[in-house]
Amino acid sequence: MTTEISYHASGFRQRFSATRRGARLARRLAQAQLELWGVPYGSGLSEDVGLVVGELAANAVLHGRVPGRDFELLLAYDGDGGGKSVRVEVVDARGDRLPPAEPGPVDPWSAECGHGLLLVRALARAWGVSPRPPGKAVWAEVEA
Repeated sequence: MTTEISYHASGFRQRFSATRRGARLARRLAQAQLELWGVPYGSGLSEDVGLVVGELAANAVLHGRVPGRDFELLLAYDGDGGGKSVRVEVVDARGDRLPPAEPGPVDPWSAECGHGLLLVRALARAWGVSPRPPGKAVWAEVEA
């Protein structure tokens, strides 16, 4: 794992190893960063962002992994105006493997995967995919 961490007034950027441990760490650090921005740990926004980061990071590890390449987490916090929102971006190295535009129905009794994007869709105001050569960024905007 790379140890380079960038802090901005309302932004956070960190690279993680493309492993399950890296995905777990991404979720934990995202919630810790939110707390530094004044979003209490355990609040609705903190929990929603944690779940979205966890799912997008897990997808980057399972579907976007290229051996020897990390994935990157970017957070942007907007606490101004009438509400609070967080933009989550997870960048992986596989631009050729895009998530479906609309997650299809999943049989919870037979499917081992496929639930993550449904969860992201339910928690996020908007989500999508942007090219980020040589890979892609999957992003979601979560509001309080």
